Amino acid sequence: MIIKIDFNSDEAIYMQLRNQIVVGIAQEKIKNGESLPSVRQLAEELGVNMHTVNKAYSILRNDGYLKLDRRKGAVVSISLESRTKHLETMNVDIRMMVAEAICKDISLEEMHQIVEDMYREFGDIQNGGKK
Repeated sequence: MIIKIDFNSDEAIYMQLRNQIVVGIAQEKIKNGESLPSVRQLAEELGVNMHTVNKAYSILRNDGYLKLDRRKGAVVSISLESRTKHLETMNVDIRMMVAEAICKDISLEEMHQIVEDMYREFGDIQNGGKK
């Protein structure tokens, strides 16, 4: 698993880590059922505090991407139980993005193209966005 942390970014390190793991799962570079490095191991590899990795893993667990097991560690386990909650959250987030797009004179067609390109980037366009 290759994670690159930008220590000069305004984005918190734990969020960079969380987001890169989610992208890795979406791109199928990290598979469902795969164990992630231990908190200690990943912290050492990245040169960050263990609490930073622990916080990222906790958020991933709460968001339904990981299960934490004392014996196996952090295991990718995509939970669809929280799908409704994620749709609600996405609705709020995307609503703001659409408002910003309208303010910046970005058309609906341009927005469609952006989303389509992203699905294509993740290799999921052939399934209509469903894996």
